[in-house]
Amino acid sequence: MLLTVTHSTHYRYATPASRSTQYIRLTPSTSSQQRVLEWNVALPQPCATMRDAFDNVTHVLTLDRPHQEIRLVASGLVDVADVDDGEPAGRINPKVFLRSTRLTACDAALRAFAEPMRALVRTRPLIGVSDLMNAVLDRLPYRTGVTTADTTAAEAFAAGGGLSQDHTHVFLACCRHLDLPARYVSGYVHSVDRAQVATHAWAEAWLASRWVRFDVSNARQPETGYVRLAIGLDYLDACPVRGVRLGGDDERMSTTATIARRTQA
Repeated sequence: MLLTVTHSTHYRYATPASRSTQYIRLTPSTSSQQRVLEWNVALPQPCATMRDAFDNVTHVLTLDRPHQEIRLVASGLVDVADVDDGEPAGRINPKVFLRSTRLTACDAALRAFAEPMRALVRTRPLIGVSDLMNAVLDRLPYRTGVTTADTTAAEAFAAGGGLSQDHTHVFLACCRHLDLPARYVSGYVHSVDRAQVATHAWAEAWLASRWVRFDVSNARQPETGYVRLAIGLDYLDACPVRGVRLGGDDERMSTTATIARRTQA
C-alpha cells in the first residue's frame, strides 16, 4: 500500500524566544514492514541529523537568534506491507523494553488490573496480550480533555479515559509488569474515512521473537496502513517534536497531518 504523508507543525510565541533547540523525529526508517520511497523535512535552517539511542532518525534544530515562530513540514511517500508479519529485533535487545519509566510506572491499581492476565499471557501470548489490549480500552475509553502530554499511566488509569498516548502507556505498564517487553511507537495510521489525522501512538509487544503491533485506541492487532516514525520506552522517547527554549512567552502550537492512499507510484 502506497501512502502519502504531509505533517505540518507551527509554533508561535507572543514574545521572541532568544534561543531554542528542537529534537525532531519526523523521518520514518525503512524496515521489513515499510519502505520509504520519498521523504523530506523542511526546516527554518540546516541542522544536524543523527540516530538516537533507539535508532530513530533525529534532526536537532538550534535557533540562536530571536524568533517568534518555527515551522516544520515533513512529507513523503511510504510503501507499507500488505501483510503485517511483525518486526525482527534489530540492533536493540528487546529486554531493554522491560524498563519502566515515570510515564509507564505501575501503581497498585495497575498491578491489580494486569495480574489476572499473567497466566494466559505466559501460555498463549497472542491471545493473552490481545485480551489485555481490549481490557485497557474497556477501562479507558477514548476521551479528550481528560489528560495532558505529561499524564502518567497510573493517572490516566485513575481518570478512566484518555487518548492514544494514554492507552499506550497503560498497555506498556501492564506488559512490563507481566515481564513482557513492549515499546511505544509514534506515527500515522491510514483511515478510509478521513485523510486528515493527528499523529497516532500504538504499542509493539515482543511475541514469538517478533515485534507485534497492538493499537489499543482502535482495538486493532496487526493490520496494514501504519507508518512508523519512532520508537522508545514512552512518549518522551518517540514524540515527533520535543524541545526547550529561552524566552518565547505564551507558546501556541498548531499541527496538521494528512495521510492518503496512492494508487500507483
